[in-house]
Amino acid sequence: MSERSQRFALVTGATSGIGHAIARALASKGDKVYICARNADNVALTVKQLQKDGLDVDGSACDVRLPESIAGFIDAAVERHGPVDILVNNVGRSGGGVTAEIGDELWFDVMNTNLNSVFLMTRAVLTTGGMLERSWGRIINIASTAGKQGVVFGAPYSASKHGVVGFTKALGNELGTSGITVNAVCPGYVETPMAQAIRQRYASFYETTEDEILGRFNAKIPLGRYSTPDEVAGLVGYLASDTAASITAQAINVCGGLGNF
Repeated sequence: MSERSQRFALVTGATSGIGHAIARALASKGDKVYICARNADNVALTVKQLQKDGLDVDGSACDVRLPESIAGFIDAAVERHGPVDILVNNVGRSGGGVTAEIGDELWFDVMNTNLNSVFLMTRAVLTTGGMLERSWGRIINIASTAGKQGVVFGAPYSASKHGVVGFTKALGNELGTSGITVNAVCPGYVETPMAQAIRQRYASFYETTEDEILGRFNAKIPLGRYSTPDEVAGLVGYLASDTAASITAQAINVCGGLGNF
């Protein structure tokens, strides 16, 4: 590689959508990439697909809601490839509804998946993953523009992503002199399987069609369209680079102008 030697990156939730694009982007730069998702079959299929394209990708199943599952994932990654240089906390789920009607199970599962997992995975990478012992590291958390503003019928999701942004800024400041940068990428509307599910849910809320919801969402975006997973992955790739060494404790939007904050 022209910029630097090969580095080792972990990407969570990497079997579809934004996570898959990030894994491909980092591996295409020449990095070793180790991925996870809950479903072992999906991980194996994704690894096979990326390896077929000549990319240095491996992975294993991990339920990021569970500390013991994260511990096993980090142990396996370090045993195979050594200390972790780059962590991308991408895994996430949607979730919401009329707030007064939201059950405990949904609320806590959104928090455990979207927010608590970021803390647990990051702590494990800093310690067991060996990042604190080195003079270089990149932690990139996939948040959302919903982590900067409230989303109607999306209180659990919005609250969890606000938490990710706050955690990112606090840890970035804490690790300022360590050589480890910590940033959040905040996608707006991105065309992924999760985005389709969200449109279905809002169509139900408003008793209209998915196409109508898509039109409403596109109308709010200055570019007039959803962003793509590759566009989000492009920013992640930059933040993981040496050139981005002075960027830390930031939450940067990729949203077609939807959120100018």
